[in-house]
Amino acid sequence: MILDVHSGGYRCCDGINRRNFLRTGTLAFGGLSLSGLLRQQAMAAAAGELPKDMSVILFWQGGGPSQLDMWDMKPDAPSEFRGSFNPINSSLDGLQVCEHMPRIAKVCDKITLLRSVTHGDSGHESATHTLLTGYKPTNDIPANEAPSYGSVVAKEMGPRQDGFPAYVTVPTAPKSSAAAYLGVAYNPFETQGDPNSDNFSVQNLKIPGGLTLERLENRRAILQHFDTLRRDIDSSGLISGMDTFGQQAYNIVTSPKVQAAFDISKEDPKTRDLYGRTTWGQNTLLARRLIESGVRFVTVNVGGWDTHANNFEGLKKKLPEYDQAFAGLIEDLAQRGQLDKTLVLSWGEFGRTPRINKDAGRDHWSNVFSVAMAGGGLKQGFVLGESDARAEFPKERPVSPQDVLATMYHQLGIDQTKNYINEADRPVPILNYGEPIKEIIA
Repeated sequence: MILDVHSGGYRCCDGINRRNFLRTGTLAFGGLSLSGLLRQQAMAAAAGELPKDMSVILFWQGGGPSQLDMWDMKPDAPSEFRGSFNPINSSLDGLQVCEHMPRIAKVCDKITLLRSVTHGDSGHESATHTLLTGYKPTNDIPANEAPSYGSVVAKEMGPRQDGFPAYVTVPTAPKSSAAAYLGVAYNPFETQGDPNSDNFSVQNLKIPGGLTLERLENRRAILQHFDTLRRDIDSSGLISGMDTFGQQAYNIVTSPKVQAAFDISKEDPKTRDLYGRTTWGQNTLLARRLIESGVRFVTVNVGGWDTHANNFEGLKKKLPEYDQAFAGLIEDLAQRGQLDKTLVLSWGEFGRTPRINKDAGRDHWSNVFSVAMAGGGLKQGFVLGESDARAEFPKERPVSPQDVLATMYHQLGIDQTKNYINEADRPVPILNYGEPIKEIIA
């Protein structure tokens, strides 16, 4: 854990910036205000809001994965469309997937596959904003204009277990995945680093060099004693309110349970092998550990799918890692009895062009692409929608990204019509359109 105790204002003899220490609510958790988060959770509990015991793991395939070379192969199309990969049968009758996804082929009877998702925006930044927030941005290279759905879930549901952050990204947060006008308390905590490395550690969980828990406790005690001088005249109630939430924030940074959840070295080596000894594989296993321990929403950032050139050579390297990580997660969740209460979603901002370009690549294509889902109370072994003969457009049952998000919110028990107040002091619904996809809900 990083404590920001070194900037602005006056300093005590040990270097603490008391003003900023008070302002941030005692501890900051990777950009997440723990005391603010805990305060929100306490208010929700007091109001009797009891969320479902459901979690989400998002595989974010930034760049746009090729649906034709993964989920929606067209072996009968002309060669300039079908490419060089061959389809293989899966565990779901009638469904074939790419030969480079043999592990996924074995768990397709547990997957919900959408093959007619469409939205019409082929710009990376703008489409990413739409796919991660549900809102089309006002310009082509947007800031985080609307809250990401990870942030919405964090605000509405909080962590599954007290003392854990609600929203985590591994290893880093993609663009448009922050909280916007919901406030920094609902931004994701980033693990950073490579959990496949022998010396992996989550830097933001470390106390800075020169500090020990004993010194931290001493500083906290001194600060509490000093604050009693002002508590009686603090009309805002800020200082007295920090007593409770500051204590809880301190407990998080010193919690053995939180430290253990992020310590992937504690995992059984056979389970680590199941996910693959790769960066993607171990990040995915870390996501499962965090969900199991008490985090509500984890984004696994598996980017790099923008294959404008050498699409097939690139996918020969990417697909085996994705195959093992994604299939390993589905297998592991199912074996642990956690798949029904963990909604897994795997998609990017769009797909790739059906026609192969002059550089043996595929370009941006948002007219139709595929999305893989699993668990979370959805039907298992179910395919919805179909693209046309060359995967250029939906042939039947077009689905919008907002429909996918409406389905997620429905399964989590979140009312998508609930309004938040944005920076312009106007009410904005969590999702302004989109309907739950009834065909895939069990």
